[in-house]
Amino acid sequence: MKKFLLFSLFLFPFSFLSGCGPFWVDPYITVKESSLNWVAIHYYNMNHKPIRRIGVEIYGNGLVVVKKGTSELVSNDFAKRNKSEDWAKIKSYRIQITPKEANDIFQNLVNFGVLDREKTFKKSKKTEFNRFIAVKANLSNNTYSDNVNIFEEDPDLAEQLLDVVREFENPAL
Repeated sequence: MKKFLLFSLFLFPFSFLSGCGPFWVDPYITVKESSLNWVAIHYYNMNHKPIRRIGVEIYGNGLVVVKKGTSELVSNDFAKRNKSEDWAKIKSYRIQITPKEANDIFQNLVNFGVLDREKTFKKSKKTEFNRFIAVKANLSNNTYSDNVNIFEEDPDLAEQLLDVVREFENPAL
């Protein structure tokens, strides 16, 4: 037992030198079906004035909530500026998909690295962005909640997130 402890103490500092973070955290998991899983995607198109916002929230039980418009309420349920002229410019609707379909979306996002905070060489070379997309997720007890523009951090993941938004933005009900 002492040898194992000494060996693990010897290797522990080297695990951080590899650039991958702690070796026991795997961001590429297999997502298990659960109603506790969820993903919230917020997309802003800043090419238009006022800014157009779309929010898509997908839950593990198959519920998809879509909000779109120019109101701050699209991305912030606790927005305070109710005197704004855009305050009421919001549409929302719900779509029910199967839990299996929701889980397939979750697994696809995990495969593209939605939980991977340690990606290297993925940053975009652009300096100005007219679009913003952010994601928050809880998938099989693994969370991601950094409020960064994914178009800047990981353009490939941003395109996958945008595909999910487009899938539910104008559904054929």
